[in-house]
Amino acid sequence: MAAKKEAAEEVNWSEYFASIVSVCPWSQAYWRKQKIDVCAWRGKVKALDGAVARMYLHPRASARLLKKMMNQFNDCRPQEEWLYSHPQHGGHSTPVGVLIQQDLATLTRARKGRSNYGK
Repeated sequence: MAAKKEAAEEVNWSEYFASIVSVCPWSQAYWRKQKIDVCAWRGKVKALDGAVARMYLHPRASARLLKKMMNQFNDCRPQEEWLYSHPQHGGHSTPVGVLIQQDLATLTRARKGRSNYGK
């Protein structure tokens, strides 16, 4: 378990966000503007408070558990969109398991391709 915790703390998030620009074009710019918060999962959801997204590190959780949590949060928090990422999925997945909380209005505008978001 200590190795997983150390791995989560050693992630170079700037590098990660740069690597996913092809699938999430705004993430790197929002990261640079400090609009994406990364924190450890402590069992409670925080208000976004100006962040466009928050990634809750949950390195010991399975992909199955993260997906279940994502679905629960999407059902009870309609102003947000919840996603998860787990390294077992490969590709552009995060190097540790995470729950991702996003402001739905901001995400919807970004998905519509408005070029001024994140820049």
